[in-house]
Amino acid sequence: KYVKLLVVGGGAGGLGAASKFARKLPRGSVAIVEPHEDHYYQPGFTLVGGGLMTLEANRRKQETLIPSNAEWIKNEVVLFTPTQNAVTLNGGEDIIYEYMIVAMGAHLRFDKIKGALEALETPGVCSNYSPFHVEKHYQEVMNFKEGNAIYTYPDAPIKCAGAPQKACYITDSILRKRGVRDKAHLIYATSLKRIFGVDSYIKPLEKVAEEKNIDVRTKRNLVEVDTSSKSATFQILDEDGIATEETEKIESKRFPNVFGVGDCMNTPNAKTAASVSSQLKVLDENLTLVMQGKKPYMKYDGYASCPLVVSRHRAILAEFNPDGPLETTPFNQKKPSFWAYWLKRHFMPYLYWNGLIKGFWNGPATMRNISRLVKSDTRNFYPRSI
Repeated sequence: KYVKLLVVGGGAGGLGAASKFARKLPRGSVAIVEPHEDHYYQPGFTLVGGGLMTLEANRRKQETLIPSNAEWIKNEVVLFTPTQNAVTLNGGEDIIYEYMIVAMGAHLRFDKIKGALEALETPGVCSNYSPFHVEKHYQEVMNFKEGNAIYTYPDAPIKCAGAPQKACYITDSILRKRGVRDKAHLIYATSLKRIFGVDSYIKPLEKVAEEKNIDVRTKRNLVEVDTSSKSATFQILDEDGIATEETEKIESKRFPNVFGVGDCMNTPNAKTAASVSSQLKVLDENLTLVMQGKKPYMKYDGYASCPLVVSRHRAILAEFNPDGPLETTPFNQKKPSFWAYWLKRHFMPYLYWNGLIKGFWNGPATMRNISRLVKSDTRNFYPRSI
């Protein structure tokens, strides 16, 4: 089987990329390999775990999201052979492509933590990353009576680096509403040496943790869960720096007809849906140039966003790249606010389903440039003495 553009993966990046090129190329030129029938809006999982959204509201049938001009191959790739422009599907069928986009996402590896897989099936242990366990988190919080509640950030690349502490903050709000917060000891154990990876948001988040009386423990990596003793064992990490990388053109360094997008990318950005939007803009431009026989030039700036929900109605809208903050609005995004929470709860899901995965949303760069002009004009218009 031959296809002009093969997209491996039907998540946010895969659908967004396929949608863009299905509109540009003749019908039947684009094929998406994706084995799953259900597609999830994963940024909503933390809200599901906090009882602020339902899992069903974050789920769509994959068949309803495939671009009309593209083919859905309901299978999975088991072998890549880029030297021959080929992939092999489960079952042995080979697909020959002219161009390929790899958008396979990040795979959850609970098995890397001793006892975690078994623990997830027992009371008291849950994860907001898995659609099979996220509803369990809310049930556990509502049934919690007293004792330690531990939230962890692993020593590995993960989706949405803010999710573990968001879950912790929301839990604090729920327990206060239930009147049992004074009987709970909330611990946020992170493998990072700080509460967050971007300097500008550290003090605001430390203030949130302090006000909520959350015990923050840094350089802690969960290595074992023992359900029989209800204990968690952590490895204490050494002081370590974070390696920086150059921003990329999101194309393969060895194969000029192979590109990537989304969580599977080896780029230094945080793995969020927001980063996918900016990557899609670069992918669209560069792959189009390559198809025209031209050299790609655009680079991904490493943009990512993490709306850090700090209570049931407030959020800090963190936007950044590896160099630091990269904020869009003219407002103070480091201060917990209802408008940031509203964006997270209502606007961003709408933008995802109607913009990102349909290939219409390329990130907030244009809005950010306008916002900077607004900030500049505002500073010039209002004297400092007022």
